Amino acid sequence: MSPSSSSRPMQRAPSRPQSSRRTAPGIVVSLLGLSLAHAAFAAGVLPQGGHYVAGAGTIAGQCGALTITQPGSTRGVINWTSFSIGRSNTVTFNNGSGATLNRVTASAPSVLLGSLNATGSVYLINPQGIVVGRSGVISAGGRFVASTLDLPDTTFMNGGPLTFSGTSNGKVVNLGKISSSGGDIFLIARDVVLNDGVVSAPNGTAEYVVGQQVMLSDSSSGRQLFVQTGSKGTVVDRGTTQAAQINLEAADGNIYALAGGGSRIRATGTATRDGHIWLVADSGHVTQQGTIAAKNVDGSGGTVDTLAATLTFAHDAAVQAGLWNVATPSFTVDRATAHAFMRSLNNGTSVDASATGTNGASGDLTVASNLRWTGPASLSLAAAHDVTIAPGTTLRNTGSGNLSLRADSTAIDNAGSVANHGTIDWSNSTGTVSALYDMNGSYTPGTILPNTAWTAAPFSGLVTQVTGYRLINSLTDLQNISLDLAGNYALGKDIDASATDLSSRSVSSGGVDFIPLGNAASPFSGQFDGMGHVIDHFNELENFSPSETRSAGLFGEIGSAGVVRNVGMTNSLLIAVQNVGINQPFPIAYGILAGRNLGLITYAYTTGGRSAPHYGNVPIGGLVGINDGVIERSWSSASVGDAGEAGGLAGGNSGLILQSFSTSDVSGNVFISPGGLVSTNGGTISQSYAAGNVLGLFAAGGLAYANSGVIEQSFAAGPVRGPSYQGPDYGTYGGIVAYSVGGTLASNVYWDKETTTRMVSSGYGSQLPASNGLTTAQMGNPSSFDASWDFSPTGVWVMPAGASHPILRWQSGQ
Repeated sequence: MSPSSSSRPMQRAPSRPQSSRRTAPGIVVSLLGLSLAHAAFAAGVLPQGGHYVAGAGTIAGQCGALTITQPGSTRGVINWTSFSIGRSNTVTFNNGSGATLNRVTASAPSVLLGSLNATGSVYLINPQGIVVGRSGVISAGGRFVASTLDLPDTTFMNGGPLTFSGTSNGKVVNLGKISSSGGDIFLIARDVVLNDGVVSAPNGTAEYVVGQQVMLSDSSSGRQLFVQTGSKGTVVDRGTTQAAQINLEAADGNIYALAGGGSRIRATGTATRDGHIWLVADSGHVTQQGTIAAKNVDGSGGTVDTLAATLTFAHDAAVQAGLWNVATPSFTVDRATAHAFMRSLNNGTSVDASATGTNGASGDLTVASNLRWTGPASLSLAAAHDVTIAPGTTLRNTGSGNLSLRADSTAIDNAGSVANHGTIDWSNSTGTVSALYDMNGSYTPGTILPNTAWTAAPFSGLVTQVTGYRLINSLTDLQNISLDLAGNYALGKDIDASATDLSSRSVSSGGVDFIPLGNAASPFSGQFDGMGHVIDHFNELENFSPSETRSAGLFGEIGSAGVVRNVGMTNSLLIAVQNVGINQPFPIAYGILAGRNLGLITYAYTTGGRSAPHYGNVPIGGLVGINDGVIERSWSSASVGDAGEAGGLAGGNSGLILQSFSTSDVSGNVFISPGGLVSTNGGTISQSYAAGNVLGLFAAGGLAYANSGVIEQSFAAGPVRGPSYQGPDYGTYGGIVAYSVGGTLASNVYWDKETTTRMVSSGYGSQLPASNGLTTAQMGNPSSFDASWDFSPTGVWVMPAGASHPILRWQSGQ
């Protein structure tokens, strides 16, 4: 197995009930026998026959103590004929912040019953086995590694990734205390790794791994051991493990995470590491018992990933974290699994369970036992193929938890379906229920009890509490939305739309002539949820005759009932050409996401470029051409040109633009009417801003070209300029608008007079006070804005450290 294969998304396996007393039969007894058999031998002894074979240092011993001194931060390798420590003896490594590899070359295992202390890192390799006894105490300032697998001296001395390998049946056992104040703790073997003592690495990872070949790859933010070749070995953790992150990996073997009472397996995170626990046996078996806990350093919930071919949950199994990912090839949520999930959900842990379809499995997920919980935690059930709720089974939340049922989770158009033959009861929940199924699959809603008092959360864009979505997994699926413009759709993955680029090739040579979704006669009236995915390289060449009235973009027209949310369009380019005269009317609008919006667009963005007809006053925008509906929490950085009513976000606005922004460059020829956010505003712009370059031959506005509507609690910070050959007093340019006629510029609107290069708010018409033109230093100070600007911890605005202007709080994820 490669490192990348070990870090893929978690997979799930069928669960089997298991008694908490089933703890790796025979393993603990045999390992305890191993340690006791060598206790007498180890009593009163110290490591013997040591000499440096790489690097340099000194070895000195007296009175039951052995001291290894290694200068500075160097690395060294010592071969020993034996390495054991008696109960009252001490071994000290004065190796600075360096690392010392200790290899045992004789045939006796290492039994550590005394103390081992190190200022730096210590590696102990003994193919015959390593046991830290009950009285053993290991304390390292850096990393501590105990391994029965070996590695070359030169590899260790050179640093970088380390590959351990070997076929020894020696075991690594900890019955005592192992701690590292500043590093990691790694226990590595081919056969068995057991922790029945205490392991503490508060600033690093604790990782127990079995395999025939294991790679150690340094990481300051994630797990570091990866099994490259399995060994069908066993990892048992029935002691206490506390670290920033924890990884138990057996690949094709068995993992027994036997936390017992009191959540003895705990990840606590650091400033650079999220609290994370991995239990990885992707073609083996994982048994979980007791409570496994993961939290981040700020106290928020961490993550637990359980990946196995088969799973067993003991009667008290639970996870206390922010998220528990459970993955196996085919998944049946039986009674034991359901109880483990419910205990975790009631702890506030969201559960993401999936059937991956690997190892030749069907990839189906079936819920065969009731799942009921209270509170805000959410449950996601995903399957490579089908998700089924069995007859007589109830899924119920009381609180605000969400439920997601996802078929075809790998987004390959396999006709994956969702079927509810039981009951989904959300009548006492304010959460949502989503069912996602393949375009060629089916959805059986079954019995669903919604909350009649449910209302959508602000900015969510949700229309109903329970929604079934057809999954869009390809450009063909995307175009097929036109077959049912009233349907509900969701992106199953990022979409590569580069085949739409007809600027340099034709349909006959493999290109796709994408037809915008919806038009004035038949607008898009359903829901489109990007689920955080992007549509990349949507590049379209549109040729229109004067008689055509369709708008150009991914969506031609979004109707008043239509919703588009949570989607990005990256590296986009839309070139629209009209062969018309200069005085002909132009009813067409151009935008990357939509030509015209009469509905709701929320959490959408575009990047790339825009172009438009060379003549006319056509509305063109980085996001939409004309907005007659609502655009909220959306943005664009797409360049906009080269003629018409050009705005960084929208060409024309007669609706509402709220908490949105543009960093687009807006420029063009003599026929352009450029505005940083919109060109012409007859609606409302609130809590929004523009920070891109705006260039107009005769006129330009930092936020809008012309305003006859309302602009409030907004600002402009991008350069507003004309051609370089014009004098400073030539043309009509304003920090906020070029033309302010009949509309309202509220007193809480500001512009940066230094970066915009404009000393007045409006090039023509009503003006804001000169004091609303701030210096860049003032723009970076929240006190420069009036009381309506909320910079509180829950307010709309935030001022990042060192920023030259405010940003919207949702941008920073706060």
